[in-house]
Order: sequence, then C-alpha cells, then structure tokens
Amino acid sequence: MIVEILISALFAGCGLFYIACIWTTLDFFKPWQPKKIAPTHDRAVISASVSLMVPICGLDDRAARNWEAFCQQIDCGSYEVLFGIADPQDPAIPILQRIQATYPDRVRLFIDLPPRGANYKDSTLSYLLEAAHHTWLIFADSDISVTPHYIRQVMYPLVHHHANVITCAFIARQPKTLTSAIASLNRCCDFIPSVLIARKLDGGLRFAIGMTIALHRDTLEQAGGLHLDRIGSDYNLGKRCARAGAKIELLSSVLESDTGNENLYQLYTRELRWSRTIRFNRGNTYYTMLFCFGSVYGLTLIIVSLLYPGVPLWIRQVSFGLVLMRYLQATIACWAMDASPLRNWFPWLLARDCVSFMTWLIGCWGNDILWRGRHLKIEPDGMVT
Repeated sequence: MIVEILISALFAGCGLFYIACIWTTLDFFKPWQPKKIAPTHDRAVISASVSLMVPICGLDDRAARNWEAFCQQIDCGSYEVLFGIADPQDPAIPILQRIQATYPDRVRLFIDLPPRGANYKDSTLSYLLEAAHHTWLIFADSDISVTPHYIRQVMYPLVHHHANVITCAFIARQPKTLTSAIASLNRCCDFIPSVLIARKLDGGLRFAIGMTIALHRDTLEQAGGLHLDRIGSDYNLGKRCARAGAKIELLSSVLESDTGNENLYQLYTRELRWSRTIRFNRGNTYYTMLFCFGSVYGLTLIIVSLLYPGVPLWIRQVSFGLVLMRYLQATIACWAMDASPLRNWFPWLLARDCVSFMTWLIGCWGNDILWRGRHLKIEPDGMVT
C-alpha cells in the first residue's frame, strides 16, 4: 500500500511536470503565431554601438563559418567583434587571423591571455571587456551559428527598455551524429522547457544562459562585474543582475548551436559538470528534478510488469501514459522551436532520458568536475578551485 502511494505521488509529479513543460513552451513561443522580428532600420537600434565579445578555445566543426557570421551583421548600429584566446598555440588562431584580415575595421584579435582565475572563459572575457570601446555589450559563445540579424534581434528589446539583460537559448536542429542528437534532444526537450518553468515560478527570468548575454556596461557594473573563479558564471551573472534590479528576458528566437563531435564519455562528463553546477547554484531546488524523469520511471515499470504479471493494471496503464506524455511534450517542444528534424531521433529519446536521469542522480553528491581537461572542485555558491 505504501509503495503504491509513493508511486502515485511520483507519477502525479511527473505528469504535472510534463503538463507544465507543454504549457510554458506554448505560452512563450506561441508557434501558431507569426514569428516576431525586430523591425529593420530601427533608429534606436542603429544608434546603439555594440562590443561583441567571443572567447575562443579550440576549433568546432563549423568554426570559420560561425565566426564570420558575427562579422556580417546588418540593420544594426556600429559594432566591433573582439575574439580572445588564452593559449598562444590554439589551432583557431590562423582562422581568426584570416577573419581579422578580411574585416580589419571590425575585428580585433587578442592572443595569449594568461588566465586570471579558474574560469578561463570569463578570464578571457575580462581582457576583452577592458579593451571594448562601446557601452553596449554582448558576450557570445564561439559555437553558435547566428543570422545576419543577430545583433538587431538582441539589441531591440534592450534599447526599447523591454529588458535590461537579454539571453538566448540554443539547440542543434539537424545533428549529424547520435551523440550530437542526444545532446540536442536534451536542450530542446528538457533544458529550454525547464528554463521556461523556472521563469514562470520565479515571476521572471532570474539567471542567464551563456550562449548569449547582452546588457549595458552599467548593468554589468551594478551586478558586480565578471567573477573569474566561479562555475556556472553565466547563471550567476544573471542572478546578480536580477538582484540588482535588472529585468532579464529570454529571446524568443532560439539560436542554432554546433554540438560538435564529442563522444559519449565527453557528453557524460559535460552534463555531469552541468548537473553539479546546477546543484551548487540552485541548492535544494536541484532535488525537485526527481519529477523530471517520468518516462524513465514509466519505462522501468513497464519492463517490471512484463517480467512480473502481478503488477497492478493501473500501474501499467499510468506508466504507458507517462511515456506517451513524454513523447507528446517532446513533439510540442520541437514544433514550437522549429526543430522538427530532431523528431527523426525520437527512437533514442528514452535513451536520452536514461542518460539524463543517470547524470542527475550522480550529480546529487560530489563536487569534482572535469572542465576542458582540468579537474576542478566546486565550492559553495559555485566557486571553483
């Protein structure tokens, strides 16, 4: 009897989670409506001068094309692109030098930037921030693929005072490998819906996503600037901006991200790092993710019921219903984010969920992480040593 009560509570929580994912995804993206596009030749946008800063570490599959796209923006104000590299032997340097030669009036390249803290990415950004000429700032990851309207789309809500900080989500809509597909299914069907649920529960977004963070230099200074010894620094920067009174908003356009050629072990170590980062940044909220894996519980009990026919019929029915709800929720997520090609990888969705459950469970304890080949430890509030 007690076991059945616990199963009922777990299933109810998982069902509510899937319903919340569907509701918040549809409410935010409104896929039945035409996409909102920032108007061209907007005076406020054109008058805003922007410093776009991109820290580089290594080469991704489409690196040259992605980086050149930052330099080909239209319908926006004057802007500069600052690329920074810590390692003077980084294989990306020749490509960036060619890009700099192609866009000499727009691109500045900074090489051999010794780390100032445990977070090498933010350390590199700190150098670029010191060299930036403009007061409007965009921090962007190097593995995103942007359109020619990227700066205009990001800057429009800022200059019109709809928000003080703009951040962006990201997915790979057409992954080429199984590992890339598993990574992208997580981002589209789990990560972004969870962000939207947090946005609803918190009465607004209270953190940022590192793929893109756009804000005014004054907003950054009021939040305490960059922190160079912290994991999940993008999340923490958004949290500090919100505490300082800034309004953070998620751009409705989901960026295209290059998921690269990482293997399953690299995927696991990266997602375990994310899991432990979330735990140290969100505290006990992390453990409520117990209700995010309804399909895993449902699949497990379906298998158990096949092996042991004595399992009550209602448990089998609800287990099957949870798996169906998961596929419905994932289908709606792909539709809402214009990621329909991801549905070709749905036969792997339950495997994706099992990987997520495993990394969440292991992430419930421990503070060791592997970050670009470096073994680090997370301390309270996300500090790393």
